[in-house]
Amino acid sequence: MTVGNQVRNYYELTKPKIWYLLVFTAFAPALTASFLFDISVQPLTWLLLIGGVTAGSAAADTLTSFHDRDIDAVMDRTRDRPIPSGRISPRNAVLFGLTLTGISLIFTWFINIWAFALMVFGLFDNIIVYSIWLKRRSQTNIILGGFSGGAPALIGYVAVTTQNIEIGLVMAGLVFLWIPTHIWSLALHVKKDYAKAGIPMLPVVSSEEKSVRIIAGTTLLMVLFSIFPFFFGQFGLIYLITVSIFGIAMIVLSVWLLLKPSEKASWMVFKFSSPYLTAIFIAFMMDARFN
Repeated sequence: MTVGNQVRNYYELTKPKIWYLLVFTAFAPALTASFLFDISVQPLTWLLLIGGVTAGSAAADTLTSFHDRDIDAVMDRTRDRPIPSGRISPRNAVLFGLTLTGISLIFTWFINIWAFALMVFGLFDNIIVYSIWLKRRSQTNIILGGFSGGAPALIGYVAVTTQNIEIGLVMAGLVFLWIPTHIWSLALHVKKDYAKAGIPMLPVVSSEEKSVRIIAGTTLLMVLFSIFPFFFGQFGLIYLITVSIFGIAMIVLSVWLLLKPSEKASWMVFKFSSPYLTAIFIAFMMDARFN
């Protein structure tokens, strides 16, 4: 195997589609905070923040891939991943994941104690709480394991300031509320895979009717919560118009899923949820810059 192929295998092991979004949700709050409070962020801080969150997210994805290698081998969607396909050995995956973990902790330590503590919390929640304790045991896995998804947003914010910390908390809360809609709509689309692997995701342990009602409910809660920052007085029409347009689109898709449950509808909810979250965080930055 060439060096290039091996690099691509380790890159794939980190699940880049996941950490791309998490890194963005760290970058956006940092830039938003810098605009809101007119704080100049030093290049070193940006390097530590982006590098730390990238390493931390990649570490979590790598170590959870190691722990889940047996169920990944069973599921059609995941059996070609680097570990179950034999392209990377479990031992090497663990060493790589632990190295990334060390990098993430060192980088965030040099940002400040808050960023470091949040990184420790995020890694613990994702690797231990979600993957090891709950994923195979409880349908609450994605809820209690979802706190780690909001950690990068708060890390980004506290890397710049702790002023008006409620803004950072709401940004993290948006990610936390987004995760159930995103994951459960995917799980509904591939529920046969999860059932085959014995993973008690909501659509596996509940009826389709109940599952789509819960997905629609979590989507509505997320959209309503996204409007909340407008009332802080820090965000204006750019933010409100953006969250309204994308929120309406998100609700329409979830109502479609509710009224006519299908693999196509659940897939559309899943696919649109990532651009939705991206748009909301872009709106935070744009409004803070031009409001």
